[in-house]
Formats: sequence, structure tokens, C-alpha cells
Amino acid sequence: MAQTLEAAEGAGRTRSGPPAPPDPPRRRRIRPAPYLLIAPALALLAAVLLWPIVQMVWNSLHSYTTRHLLPNGPDPEWNGFEHYTRLLTDPEFWVILRNTVIVCVLMVVITMVFGTLVGILLHRLPRWFGGVVAVGMMLAWATPAISASLVFRWLFLPERGLVNVVLDRLPDALVGSGWANYNWFLEPLSLFTVLITVIVWQSFPFIAVSVLAGLKSIPGELYEAARVDGAGFVRSFTSITFPMLRPLFALLLILQIVWDLRVFTQLYILANSFQNKSVYLLSYYIYQQGFSASPPNYGMGSAIAVVMTVLILAVTVYYLRIMIRQGETR
Repeated sequence: MAQTLEAAEGAGRTRSGPPAPPDPPRRRRIRPAPYLLIAPALALLAAVLLWPIVQMVWNSLHSYTTRHLLPNGPDPEWNGFEHYTRLLTDPEFWVILRNTVIVCVLMVVITMVFGTLVGILLHRLPRWFGGVVAVGMMLAWATPAISASLVFRWLFLPERGLVNVVLDRLPDALVGSGWANYNWFLEPLSLFTVLITVIVWQSFPFIAVSVLAGLKSIPGELYEAARVDGAGFVRSFTSITFPMLRPLFALLLILQIVWDLRVFTQLYILANSFQNKSVYLLSYYIYQQGFSASPPNYGMGSAIAVVMTVLILAVTVYYLRIMIRQGETR
């Protein structure tokens, strides 16, 4: 009995005594295996992405033309920021930059809105029919840019283009007259209209299918509760769909901005030849300065490419910061 009491008293003293010191923090052990596994991929990305960017910046700081490519030609001369100074003081550059921003905003907005509406429509269709429509749309998305541009150029050709023929046969009170010989590819407004049509036609299927996949992850009970409360389509979208899919919309928006800022093939095919600088975009201005000018100026073309890259990075970083602040990258 005495031993039992002494053990109980000892246990009580132990429980009521000062707390035991905390265990020393364990040093986090760095395991090199994961880093070694991703090292080849990182090296490949550095070679494919980082080195061209470094080369582009280097070219933009040098006088670099075709004579420097000759076997016995001189080395490119360092000229500092001369290309950037000439570029930023050139009124034509600001006109081209303005056109690029306006056309890109229109393409992105129309593509996002139209693709989202089509994605919602596919979600409400029967599964088998929605699948057939989605496959048909993805064929448009998978069409090569050259093929799509040629098809739309044929559609809008003067005299024999389908669009001109249809518009010419409509009543003059609706669309006016003289559409048979109208050339869509001479003036900036008409050319950019066709360009935006081509880009939206090729881009909206990706947005629609992505939104459809996101809608499949939203519980249907939320929409049923919204309908019981009397919420319509707009209220359901603003209160349920958009908040639930906000990270997806942000990612799609960033991708679409990056893709549309770099549009080149469609514009090159539609315009056929660039005699009017009023229809230039930054992507073609790079090509014109770096390859089509006489003589080609690789340094100036690289400087325009650097400005375009900075513009794309600025937009991307801005939206990524918003996503991180809102905790949507987890």
C-alpha cells in the first residue's frame, strides 16, 4: 500500500511539475533525388527557352545585319540602346502598338465570351449530343493556322468570295450595294474584322471545352438551390459559375492574351502582302524589320521582340499576382 501511495504521489508530482522542455526542431533533410529527376527537363527548358531569349536581347543591343553573317564578315557592333531609342521615338511604332492592343483586346473578349456561352450550352445538352458537338468544334481548333487562313481568304475574296456574293444578293436596304467587288484586305478595319473572325473561330472551341470540363466539377445541387430561390441564368452565373471557375477563367485569359498577341500566320496569309503599315501588328512588325527590310535589321527586329516579350510578361505577372493574392493557385 505504501509503495502504491508513493508511486501515486510521484506521478502527481510529475504531472504537476514543470513541463518537459520541447524537443529540439528537426532539421529538414534535403533529398536530392527529386531535383536530380527534374534536372534534365530544366536543362532542356533552359536550352530551348532561356537561350533564345538571351540571344534576342544580345541582338537587340548590337548592329546586326546580313553583312555580319558572311563568312569573312565583321562582328556585330555594340550600339547600346540605340534600337530602343529609335523604336520608342518612332510614331509608327506607337500606331502599331495601339492597333495590336485594340485587336488583341477584341479577340480575347469575343473569344472568352463566346467560348463560355458555348461551354454552358454544351453542359445543358444531352451528353451524347454535346460530345458530338465538342468533337466537331475541336476539329476547328486543330485546323492548322495556314489552312484556316486560306479558307477565310477564299471566303472574303472580291467578286467570287462567298461572303461578297451573299452580301451582294441581299437587299440594298439592308447592307447597301457594291459588295461584289469589295476588297476586305486593303483597309485596317475590314482586314482586322476578318482576322478577328478567323482567330475567334479557331480559339473558342478550346475555351468552350475547358469551361465544359469545369462545369462538370460543380455540384448540381448548387444550381438546384439557386433555381428554388428564383435565380435566373445571369444570377446563377455570377453567384455560382464564375466564383467556382474563377481560377480556370484567369488561366484561360492569360493563355488567350499570350496567344493573340503573337498572331502572325493568319495576318500574313490574309493580307497576302504588306504595303500598308496601317495594318501591321507587332508580330508582323518584327518580321518586317528583321527579315523583309532592305537590308534586314536583326537588331531592330530583336528590339521589337523584346518589347513584345516584356508586354506579355507584364500581363502574365499581373494576373498571376491577382490569383496568388486571392489564393486561387493552390
